[in-house]
Amino acid sequence: MRLGRLQLLGHIDRYVGALFIGAYATSLLLIVGLAVIIDVATNLRYFETWDDGTSATTGMVMRYYALNAPFLFLQVAPFVTTAAALFTLTKLIRHNELVASLNAGVSARRLLLPLYCGALLAGAGMFALREYATPVIGARRDALKDVLDNHRFVRELEDVTLRDIAGNIAVLGRYVPDELRAQRLQVAGVRGKALIFITATEATYELRGDGRAGWRLAEGRLRETAGDTAQMRDIEWLELVEFTPRDVLLAHKGNVAPLELSFAELGELAARDPSNLEYQTLFHYHLTFPLGNVVLLLLTLPFLLGRERGKSLEGLVAAAGMCVLYFAFDFIFRSLGMDGALAPLWASWTPVLVGGSVGAALSESARS
Repeated sequence: MRLGRLQLLGHIDRYVGALFIGAYATSLLLIVGLAVIIDVATNLRYFETWDDGTSATTGMVMRYYALNAPFLFLQVAPFVTTAAALFTLTKLIRHNELVASLNAGVSARRLLLPLYCGALLAGAGMFALREYATPVIGARRDALKDVLDNHRFVRELEDVTLRDIAGNIAVLGRYVPDELRAQRLQVAGVRGKALIFITATEATYELRGDGRAGWRLAEGRLRETAGDTAQMRDIEWLELVEFTPRDVLLAHKGNVAPLELSFAELGELAARDPSNLEYQTLFHYHLTFPLGNVVLLLLTLPFLLGRERGKSLEGLVAAAGMCVLYFAFDFIFRSLGMDGALAPLWASWTPVLVGGSVGAALSESARS
């Protein structure tokens, strides 16, 4: 199969693709390594001595960063792709290979097709990695982070608020995941025309006599109000609201680290809380952010295409400035969407559409 003057996956495609893969591996090590170093420098408390005289072991810290590396990569992945593409194009220019291709009648856009294909694959990889890493290693990473942050081996969550699919609300004053135990439980909801309010000093997730799992309450009380009448009774098992220990962890994560939610988790939380604009914005953003791999190539590569050999520094500086401008634009619109100042759809897709349009115009006007 041929496209233009080159056969797809021919010698030139394989050559440029190999250059890009090598540059991508180098950029990955440099940028993700730098992100890890910055994270370590801002979290030196991980190495502090705890109040009881003990401290986190080196192995524990290393395990945490090994589990956290995929999530750090997801934050900087478009930078990795862009840096790899710029390095590849710079090498082609330095060895006069770009000029030779132009003289042979091969356009620059066709020559750089492997870079754009690589960017598309990187975007798809980001989406797949987020969906895989979050359920597989996310819980272990979060547990280790709690140990390192709070200097304790028993994880505790404070003031967790969650909704079930019917919109009923539960508040857990304190929750211990390892023990499946909550304290100071409060539940509010609607049953028919009656308002329901449940309180309990403690709730433990256990199996019922019929084999179904549920929350056994200590000092559980249910108050049901309908019109001017109110009834109160003791209850042993939680009624009205249905949620599992996983739902508690998911709600907590949605409150403290919404950017680390997977696409599937955001869909679940958005279904439970349709009015939450933060979840709606991030639901779209997890689709558009991987597209930044391609958009950034459209915005940055044209600044190098018209440069002569040995004079690409100005183009690299301009390309770096365009990266900063795009991510600033993206951050502002995402924040506007999460704050409710802009519709989630526009907040997420405007940077990609505008950046892609500007990049397409720059690529069309560049020397090709």
